[in-house]
Amino acid sequence: MGKLAVLGLRGVLVALLGGSLFTQTVMVPLLASDMEGLRADMAYLRAPFLTIVVLGIVAAQVVLVCVWRLVTMVRRGTVFSHTAFRYVDVVIGAVVAAALLVFALAVLLAPGDPVPPGVVLLICGAAVAVLGVALVVLVLRMLLAQAIARDVEATRMRAELDEVI
Repeated sequence: MGKLAVLGLRGVLVALLGGSLFTQTVMVPLLASDMEGLRADMAYLRAPFLTIVVLGIVAAQVVLVCVWRLVTMVRRGTVFSHTAFRYVDVVIGAVVAAALLVFALAVLLAPGDPVPPGVVLLICGAAVAVLGVALVVLVLRMLLAQAIARDVEATRMRAELDEVI
């Protein structure tokens, strides 16, 4: 991976992490204060909704940090090691958690008249899409496992060839 690509990706990761921290520290409290004016029959939505938002941001931050670590490993040439699995597994877990949070949002908004059923269905579709991202990362993890196995096999074969020579 080229130096410019790594710098560009790190710049994007820093911007996203900074934006998520801004959202957590500034926008979520503003949203909470805006939600204080909810009608009495919808006031029960405030705490679960804010919890889902904060946990979703945390899941995104976990993914960003793990991607940063993986990019560092790529730059150092150590990504084809078993250490990379830890970060990839955490990414998969965070994306699955995000999918569950999106589905929980749909369940939270489903009862009652304020949110049309079509919107709830769209949110469920978004949950399935996020889960699909987790499955794509799982497939990429399997490719990483195959690449590591091939690298180990190539190293073993080189060692045997060196013994023969």
